[in-house]
Amino acid sequence: MVEESEGRRLSLNGSWELNYGPQVGPARGLTQPIIPSSFAVIDARVPGNVELDLVRAGVLPADLDHGDNAYRVLAFEEHQWWYRRRFEIDDPARFPNAVLRLEGVDTVATIWLNGIRVGATDNMLVPHELPLGPALRQGRNELLIAIDSAVLAAREHPVDAGSWAMENNWESLFIRKAPHVYGWDIMPRVVSAGLWRDVAIEARPACRFADVYVATLATDPARRSATVLMRWAVPATNRSAGRKVVLEVKDPRDGRTVHVAEEAALGGIGELRSTLAGIDLWYPRGFGEAKLYDLALTLLDADGTALASWSGKFGFRTIKLLRRDFDTKGDGEFVFVVNGERIFVKGSNWVPLDAFHSRDVDHLAATLGLMADLNCNMIRCWGGNVYEDQAFFDFCDREGVMVWQDFALACAVYPQNAEFHGAIRREAEAIVPRLRNHPSLALWAGNNEVDQLYFVGKPGTDPNIDDRISREVLPAVCRAHDPYREYLPSSPFYSPEIWARGGGHEAMVEDHLWGPRDDFKGTFYTGSPALFASETGYHGCPARSSLERMMRPDHLWPWQDNEDWLTHAVRPQPRSTRYNYRIPLMAHQIEVLFGQVPETLDEFILASQISQAEALKFFIEMFRLKKGRRTGILWWNIRDGWPQISDAIVDYYGARKIAYDVVRRLMADVIVMLGEPQDGLQEIVAVNDTSAAVALDVALSAGGRALFESAGVEIAGNSRTLLGVLPASRSYTLIDIAWTGGGHDGRNHYVGGPRPFDLERLAAGYRATLGGEVLDRQLRGNG
Repeated sequence: MVEESEGRRLSLNGSWELNYGPQVGPARGLTQPIIPSSFAVIDARVPGNVELDLVRAGVLPADLDHGDNAYRVLAFEEHQWWYRRRFEIDDPARFPNAVLRLEGVDTVATIWLNGIRVGATDNMLVPHELPLGPALRQGRNELLIAIDSAVLAAREHPVDAGSWAMENNWESLFIRKAPHVYGWDIMPRVVSAGLWRDVAIEARPACRFADVYVATLATDPARRSATVLMRWAVPATNRSAGRKVVLEVKDPRDGRTVHVAEEAALGGIGELRSTLAGIDLWYPRGFGEAKLYDLALTLLDADGTALASWSGKFGFRTIKLLRRDFDTKGDGEFVFVVNGERIFVKGSNWVPLDAFHSRDVDHLAATLGLMADLNCNMIRCWGGNVYEDQAFFDFCDREGVMVWQDFALACAVYPQNAEFHGAIRREAEAIVPRLRNHPSLALWAGNNEVDQLYFVGKPGTDPNIDDRISREVLPAVCRAHDPYREYLPSSPFYSPEIWARGGGHEAMVEDHLWGPRDDFKGTFYTGSPALFASETGYHGCPARSSLERMMRPDHLWPWQDNEDWLTHAVRPQPRSTRYNYRIPLMAHQIEVLFGQVPETLDEFILASQISQAEALKFFIEMFRLKKGRRTGILWWNIRDGWPQISDAIVDYYGARKIAYDVVRRLMADVIVMLGEPQDGLQEIVAVNDTSAAVALDVALSAGGRALFESAGVEIAGNSRTLLGVLPASRSYTLIDIAWTGGGHDGRNHYVGGPRPFDLERLAAGYRATLGGEVLDRQLRGNG
């Protein structure tokens, strides 16, 4: 028996019964639940994924991340899953207008309560709320949730010639699951099923705030004021004389009330606009304080009795995206402006936390901690992922991390028909109101790389005309439900002007800089005019201890033609070959930097991790050195969501690669950098991304010899300052860069001289500048 929580919410998390077997017919066509007698029965956990239940039951191996065991889950793609839960209700009256709240159902499900069909779902990515009505009874209740095979459901849809997907991903065109689950270069193919987020029965009082929208219309930093819009809906209210809605704003630091406003409640919907004075505005991390206030809305009757209430935290700010295509003179713009200040973006891409999303919560706190430790002021929630839950956005609100939110569409040319448009519209109508009150939410983006994929999958067609999802459906939902937030159709966005010019990286103000990845200082990168890079990265081999956990002992080395290395590349299926290039590419990247590929595993790991660290260093500095003209970089990525060989700087097991420590230094708000050689000279540049001026003492040295010193040089707030120049090195030199002042002490380095470098010598230099512990860790990892 499950205990009721405060009489308003009954959690159904915990132990369930799970019946499963090969699907013989879709459950969504049934009016009465009929579980096939041939199905096996095991215990299940909710939240959970069916594969994890199969592991606990001994049907699947416990180490799905080891060797090629991940392929074992492919055998269950065409299965059907029946969840059963019995529970007691002492008094149904305690649950007025009861609903079944399903925070995450994966995916095509039919739900019965006590034999009465109460609803169906077809989207993994959004919460579902099903009215229970008379199906909820006093005493014993039985809930059945049948989940059909998503793969079989997808096959019911004909693939029109106008659609396109990557080799493993065709089913993703029709069923609304996280795109990565069908197989990606960062994830195995795990087309899972399950109740992956909370399940509960909840009351819905007749008089309540069913919807509240908060938006900052304008800010005045000089006057410390903001104009705020609040709109609410109370479905069961009436026009009784004297009813009103009261807004109260408090400072959580001291409980002081900073603003009170009220509006007559003349009906079920109302709006209040207020100007708040003497407040602190919300700013991104590093530039200023991410100030939050406590907001409370109360519906009062004529005699002052509270009929309904709502509360939440909010930060007052405006965030604008100024975007303008390059003109014939190369003048363009892509910059985020917060409360009138141009902000240089330093951040990363947020990718799946786990292939089994019920385990996301297990990794969330640690990964958020990494994001803060790296000093990200923006995180891009990539379109191949799920939508993160409230805890993620609450953290970003508190820590001043702006969120660029892609809609969950990625790397495909999706169907353009009324059925699919309706599915996307319903998804957006669920997600936008759910997330829109977070001050950290800076941008809605229609998709990841769909514009770009039109060149590959549908050549000769223009996404500005053909992709009605990103040009009509999604912006219409955003305008209707979140009209004061910016919307970008695609990342990167191929505007009509760019498309008319034939596209290409040379036309993009915002771009994903992947290219050949043969040399991080190659012309693809150095020749890019992009003002903002929303993706770029470089391979880095995990630590030995991590490789030993994910690979069979006899597959640990060498890497050539190695099935375990290919599986963890990631190869989605045994016969899939699309991502087989990744391991040879990583070896080539090592060869570019060091002139040869090491013949031992430990040297290969070391060389790969230094190669990754130097590449990410170059990419980040390429943008930070040109602050003012360039406006931000979101590198790929913080942490792996599966044991793999990848671009992440922290692997799935939590082991940090060498690049983590290098990137952490580079993400400091105040930094001194050495530019690339030009005409035999290198510029020494200081960048200050904070709002206040700082005075720095700067010193550059090599091998204990002073190269440059400057004391008390003032760097204005939110600026770039040229400190001086150095002659470019003609031979190998590791230059140490150090600065102190204003609480912004830091270090950086630059490796000068012609390549290839000697691995042992550069490793010794890294050991000196970063500390021996960093290099030792690449072998030890978390082992």
